[in-house]
Amino acid sequence: MKCPGQDTQYWKPGAIFEVPCPECGKPVEFFKDDTMRKCNHCGHRFVNPQLDFGCAAYCKFASQCLGNLPPELLAQKEDLFKDRVAIEVKRALKTDFKAISRAVRRARHAEQIGKKLQANMAVVLMAAYLMELDSSGSFDAARNILDGLAAPEPMVEQVIRILENMGREGEDSGLEGRVVAEADLIVGWEDLLKAGRLDAKTLEKLIEQKLETDAGRQQARSLLQN
Repeated sequence: MKCPGQDTQYWKPGAIFEVPCPECGKPVEFFKDDTMRKCNHCGHRFVNPQLDFGCAAYCKFASQCLGNLPPELLAQKEDLFKDRVAIEVKRALKTDFKAISRAVRRARHAEQIGKKLQANMAVVLMAAYLMELDSSGSFDAARNILDGLAAPEPMVEQVIRILENMGREGEDSGLEGRVVAEADLIVGWEDLLKAGRLDAKTLEKLIEQKLETDAGRQQARSLLQN
């Protein structure tokens, strides 16, 4: 069965249209389901600006439906996964507002650190949210969410490996794991500062002892500015 959105018998007027080439301005004809087209005038290839990536961003059959997905769509697909994971984690935590706060703050710190280090932000943020779910260490809830969203298996395995190695001495989860681990430490210190159980001098010692990256140290020191 063909997806109705891609079946021409369901198309309405406007399904075939022209778009100015962003390089030379000449018109380029697109069908609504084209992912990319090449300008016949200058040879520039660009993404269909009217293509609805909504279903393709999470559908596991998107590559079959739309052909070879352009890098722009792949990036959007990963972004959508992290957004949906955040929603599912908040839904799973229900009214545990302290846990939701920890997850959100961990993700915020991880985002600030990860961007500076050019980490895979989809993996970083999914792990930052999901680590709030499984206190038993089984990570079944995390895997169930990722499987339910039809996340790519390599991405699932990377996220689960980060969660499994969290807090284990000598285990290397790569750059993304380091980012999440540092963000988690910062959340703990943030809570201690708010409770009056940690002072600035002690925090500075912990930053130097526990954090490996300059981006993480900078983010931790921002706690003292709040």
